[in-house]
Amino acid sequence: MVSRADRTRFTEWWWTVDKYLLSGIIALMIGGIVLSLAGSPAVAERLGYDSLHFVERHIFFFLPALAGLIGTSFLSPRMARRISLIVLVGAILLMVLTLVIGVEVKGSRRWINVMGISLQPSEFAKPAFVVVVAWLFAENSRRAEIPGNLFALILFGIVAALLIAEPDFGQTMLVAIVWGALFFMAGVPWIWIACLAIAAVGGIFAAYATLPHVAGRIDRFISPQSGDTFQVDTALQTIMRGGWLGRGPGEGTVKRILPDAHTDFIFAVAAEEFGVILCIGLVAIFALVVIRGFSNSLKSEDSFIRLSAAGLVVLFGVQSVINMAVNLNLMPAKGMTLPFISYGGSSMIAVAFGMGLLLALTRRRPEPRRLLPRITAAPPPPAAAEPSAA
Repeated sequence: MVSRADRTRFTEWWWTVDKYLLSGIIALMIGGIVLSLAGSPAVAERLGYDSLHFVERHIFFFLPALAGLIGTSFLSPRMARRISLIVLVGAILLMVLTLVIGVEVKGSRRWINVMGISLQPSEFAKPAFVVVVAWLFAENSRRAEIPGNLFALILFGIVAALLIAEPDFGQTMLVAIVWGALFFMAGVPWIWIACLAIAAVGGIFAAYATLPHVAGRIDRFISPQSGDTFQVDTALQTIMRGGWLGRGPGEGTVKRILPDAHTDFIFAVAAEEFGVILCIGLVAIFALVVIRGFSNSLKSEDSFIRLSAAGLVVLFGVQSVINMAVNLNLMPAKGMTLPFISYGGSSMIAVAFGMGLLLALTRRRPEPRRLLPRITAAPPPPAAAEPSAA
């Protein structure tokens, strides 16, 4: 038991961090290991690896992700902002290098090898981007002489352009949604919000007209007969075979032919082996993280903390919804991981960094005291001079 009388830094962290939010995040991280045991062995064997190859690597990335989560949650808001700026600059530079010397997979350049480790810089750019943009919006509202909204728009343009160049339209859409949410929460005039909505619709039509792979995914979603829908159809079949209680751990069969069973479609594998009830429980944990994050962000009077915490929650929640919606064939395929659940080292560590920032920003802190003006006593009147002796 940690005593409140203890004045160590750990004690201060323990009594100020949101334990419900922390528990929900760690539960998702542990759930990712369990579901990796269910979904990845069949994929590993199909690719010629040892059956536990992806499980072992998932655990390998779990340890630095957990350390990063806890370590980041110790930061003060000022340090969180500074580290986010450093991470964002580094991630943008790596994204530029990725376009030149990155590893090409399925026609996209999203990964780069750094000291023998394969990284996806865009994953680390997302949480850092949210915090920096929130700071720009907050500064714009505090000091009119700082064009924070303009800088936030320029920064969004840079990140979106790099994502489109990879190309990664799914991540571009996610970043645009989060930026738009921050733009709305910053309290900008409605005319600007309307202009943003028109620009978003125009961007979708432009992507459909100019990017063949985007057009193909949308066409297959609207009209399945227009192309190959094997993964989505198989995922739906996997979910239906599971029923309410599932077929049992390791008893799934459809996952053996599902190409991305350990990444994009891990939610479908969970439904087949553990049933719809477990999936509802998984959704409930995601909802707990989102609701607690929003609730904590609203308690702060600091506009930077309020915006950045809410933005990180939107990033986490929207990415989760997109992945599950794709598994249920409710939207076109995006190739987006389910946070903490899907296999992927860059994704897990980057999401842990983002959730660590959320924990750091929403820790309970004493509100600054309002200093009352000091009232100084009036000097006593000068004493009357005594009459001199005659």
